[in-house]
Amino acid sequence: MTTTAAPVRRSRAGSRADLAGFTLIEVLAALAISSVVIVATAAFLHDVALNFDRGTQVVGNAEHMLLAVDRLSADFGSARPVPQAGEATKVAFVGAPTMVKFVAAGGVAAGPQGEELVSLTVEQTDRASRLIRRRAAWRGPLTRFDGVPLGDKVDLIEGRVDIAFAFGRVAPNGAVTWSETWTAQPRLPGLVRLTVRDRASGAELIPGAQFVLRADAPADCAGNAACQSGGKPNEPAKDEQAQDAPTKDAPTGERR
Repeated sequence: MTTTAAPVRRSRAGSRADLAGFTLIEVLAALAISSVVIVATAAFLHDVALNFDRGTQVVGNAEHMLLAVDRLSADFGSARPVPQAGEATKVAFVGAPTMVKFVAAGGVAAGPQGEELVSLTVEQTDRASRLIRRRAAWRGPLTRFDGVPLGDKVDLIEGRVDIAFAFGRVAPNGAVTWSETWTAQPRLPGLVRLTVRDRASGAELIPGAQFVLRADAPADCAGNAACQSGGKPNEPAKDEQAQDAPTKDAPTGERR
């Protein structure tokens, strides 16, 4: 009986040894599957982070663009038809596709008349375009328009885009004629158009960006309310002429 019991115990011990642990093939297969899962997870996280960065960048660029449009709208909307020094019939406004300079209502740091000189220039740096705003206090019509040092630099728009200005003359019937320059004119332009176009796709980033200049009277109308309301320079108002005209006495017996 002792001779037959020993083989039975060895076979049970051997079966337990065969069942314990994993084979080398199983371990390698598990490592391969884990590697694939890790690589796929890393790629997924990278794509998510990249799309998130792109999304936040797009939102940031859009917000920055809206702020720039608000700033330009305020500047052009407060433009003043002041005359240039020594040229009473020419308004202090110079416009080109990559540059605009004019006098506008200023803030705390403005000149004694509450006005400031605003300059908007398009500059190229590192294959990118930037629309830069500069300003200076405007000391009055005796100040030389081209001799004022500008400061307070602010980048309004920046990117791989093409930026250009155009200037519109509004006819009495409402038709608009656009030109690339506006210099030595007796009036301010009625409209200023800003075009910002993506270089890669050609898409217009600010469609319909047109700014209204509300002060469109001639330069020699400054300080003349009658001229600004549609009369000629230095022409007295019709109401004043009517008041100054002598009154005729009514005929005898006629009721007044």
